[in-house]
Amino acid sequence: MSSRRKFLIEAPIGLLGAVAACRGEQGDQKGTAASGSAAPPASPPPGAPPTFGTSPVAGPAVTPATFAEAEKLVQVTMTEPERQMATSSWRSSMAPLLERRVGPRKVALDATVAPATQWNPMLAGVSPGPTRDRFVRTTIDPGPLPASDADIAYAPVTKLSRWIEKRQLTSERLTNIYLRRIAQFDPKLHCIITLTTDFAIAQAKKADAEIAAGKYRGPLHGIPYGVKDLLDTANIATTYGAEPFRNRVPTADSAVVHRLNDAGAVLVAKLSLGALALNDIWFGGQTMNPWLLEEGASGSSAGPGAATAAGLVGFSVGSETGGSIVSPAMRCGITGLRPTFGRVPRTGAMTLCWSLDKLGPMTRSVEDAMLVLHAITGPDAGDVSSVPSHLDYDAGAGVKGLRVGYFPGWMKENPATDVDRAALDTVKKCGMTTTEVSLPDWPYGSLNHILFSEGAAAFEELVLSGQANQLKAQVPDAWPNLFREARFLSAVDFVQADRLRRRVANEMARVFSQVDLLLVPSLRDEMLTISNFTGHPSLTLRAGFVNVAQARSDWAPDPKNPLPTFSPPRRVPHGVTLIGRLFDEGTVVRAGLALENAFGVVGERPPGF
Repeated sequence: MSSRRKFLIEAPIGLLGAVAACRGEQGDQKGTAASGSAAPPASPPPGAPPTFGTSPVAGPAVTPATFAEAEKLVQVTMTEPERQMATSSWRSSMAPLLERRVGPRKVALDATVAPATQWNPMLAGVSPGPTRDRFVRTTIDPGPLPASDADIAYAPVTKLSRWIEKRQLTSERLTNIYLRRIAQFDPKLHCIITLTTDFAIAQAKKADAEIAAGKYRGPLHGIPYGVKDLLDTANIATTYGAEPFRNRVPTADSAVVHRLNDAGAVLVAKLSLGALALNDIWFGGQTMNPWLLEEGASGSSAGPGAATAAGLVGFSVGSETGGSIVSPAMRCGITGLRPTFGRVPRTGAMTLCWSLDKLGPMTRSVEDAMLVLHAITGPDAGDVSSVPSHLDYDAGAGVKGLRVGYFPGWMKENPATDVDRAALDTVKKCGMTTTEVSLPDWPYGSLNHILFSEGAAAFEELVLSGQANQLKAQVPDAWPNLFREARFLSAVDFVQADRLRRRVANEMARVFSQVDLLLVPSLRDEMLTISNFTGHPSLTLRAGFVNVAQARSDWAPDPKNPLPTFSPPRRVPHGVTLIGRLFDEGTVVRAGLALENAFGVVGERPPGF
């Protein structure tokens, strides 16, 4: 630890003068360091504590002009004397705090090291969710096995699992159906990063042998699936969709993949994602929407969205930090279940934001999503944010009397459509009640300070080494630029954003004291932001169709590259989103199942697939 003597020797002369001036006449009478006439003591007297601002000087020289320019970035203003003081002290007070990164004693932080502080979405006095584990799926007869391979491929897991259990369909046949469809349609969609043909066939044969021997593991046994390529798979490339990682081959499975393997599911593909989990462009191109091939599938769970919608997998697993399950589920017309933060462990998954990342199912029907969640839920020691929780779901429990909240103003303006407004009427027809709710008009976008800061920290080395420049997307709203800009965000504002996050969580707790769940326009920016930061679960499901005259994009408008337009407009699926109480996915899915049956639109397929 630096001594006062070292400080007096190394501190700038201007700072010493300021210290002397503060001592006033007493300093003049005693001949203190202000005049330089007395040598500093060899060491501080016994009992003197360490002080701030006494570190060895570090970093480049700064001037008042440096601070005047930096003030523009953080929108604060100092007076000229304040800038002078900051100039004289910066190199011994603040610059040494960067030693961890700039040296001389650098400390490397492995990707598996999580921050010491953790987001806990549960609030004091708020119910922690279900108090028991219960899982009762529907018992409907799946009907006869279809004659057409395409009809089999598009069947939901609820039916596929029954056919496999009854040995009317083998896992090997189903796996080959999906592999052939991938070969046929992926050239149009660009949704597959790594195909696991040999591994999948071996897993399928094993599943068939186990089932024939009477060892049936459950509804995912023998079901082919794909995962977003940010989930580690042992000895199979996991690329994050990003050029610097395209040859990365992990040695162990992620917790989710391990659990799906234990459930007997068959991994057929690693699915595309926008590079480092942003939008839908990766090193192999852009993943396209099967319903409208002129536009991207949305992201960042683009591959899971496109592959599931086009019948290339039985189900998939995606991830969400700020909309990456909801948006592709909407665009591609499938079901996306974003679990409560902490329910599904992220061990072995790429980290973008420690306090925001969530892994969840993407499927062709509502109950399929719950079947998958049931297999992957529960804590894991490798994810310090994962928590013990109960999953209470009974498909036959009914929804009559459930209170569904909605924001009346949001339903009257974009991005809400007639499909969203009609969904409110359907809620009532299903026996649920609707209740108007509200939230304060706060700058919820300010919470993204946390997202950008955590993301820049997670990929610090990639940016500082220059490897981020290898990513295909280098536009202002892509990660390379955002990560660089995030270095100039204020740490004080980060803490204030974290405090705002707690206030927002309290407001959501107030809303959920009035209702059982919320129905919201899926892409309403405020609720995407709020519910991701508070950790509430969401279910996005197809509710109808709309006509679009222009292709949609996740990227900021670029006048140099206008989006395709359509005349006449094209018909595409549109979904609504249900938000539930923390750890109460069972209620959300029950309501979603009732709405799915009432909407009656889930069975329609994208033309040409």
